[in-house]
Amino acid sequence: MRELILVALRGIAEVERGAQLPELLCSAVERAGETLASGDVVVVAQKIVSKAEGRSVRLAEVTPSARALELAHIVEKDPRLVELMLRESREVLRAKPGVLIVEHRLGFVMASAGIDQSNVPGGSGEETALLLPEDPDASARRIREGLHDACGVEVGVVINDSFGRAWRNGVTGIAVGVAGVPALVDLRGRPDRGGRPLRVTQVAAADELAAAASLLMGQADEGCPAVLARGFPYALRASSIGELIRPRAEDLFR
Repeated sequence: MRELILVALRGIAEVERGAQLPELLCSAVERAGETLASGDVVVVAQKIVSKAEGRSVRLAEVTPSARALELAHIVEKDPRLVELMLRESREVLRAKPGVLIVEHRLGFVMASAGIDQSNVPGGSGEETALLLPEDPDASARRIREGLHDACGVEVGVVINDSFGRAWRNGVTGIAVGVAGVPALVDLRGRPDRGGRPLRVTQVAAADELAAAASLLMGQADEGCPAVLARGFPYALRASSIGELIRPRAEDLFR
């Protein structure tokens, strides 16, 4: 019988710049009464990765550009936040009250360039915003290497974040960085139950796992920034989040 087991890794305190995430994750696995095994995958919330890497910005230090002031009037957001969104983006795709959709410099099409202020302590009453990791794949690799050094096993790592989607309401977890986990699994050529070969099926496996883990992580005050996944049904391998980003030449909607 195939099964996927998800274990919430609780008890991780507020993460600050310079925190050693592999050590925090190992301790959380022990608290959960588990031991990491080869083939396991640890799903880590983007927010604690960004915090550990010092990706927070004090808004008092941001000076909005003319373009940011113009867009801030349209989207009804703080011009300093809009300036950060522009700095993190390649292109603005949509702007309307309450919403700014961009192509992030990493290739993601997303709202607000992934910049967030929820559960981000400012300190001394200052407003602070949190950016995505500079290179989420590299972040995932460092965590994976640290877990291997600590536990001596080969595990996969997925960094997940909450995204909205075109044509559907609500947010869901998706992968923004991977290490040792196939981002995309190509099933083309494999037979279906009737023996007919699949022609177009590719599975966004890292996204599916990120979404499953998000059910335990939550979206508000749950305080669960990591999940252990056991039974991931695909072989671990070297990968990149770029596997999931559709090339512009194949984009039918822009």
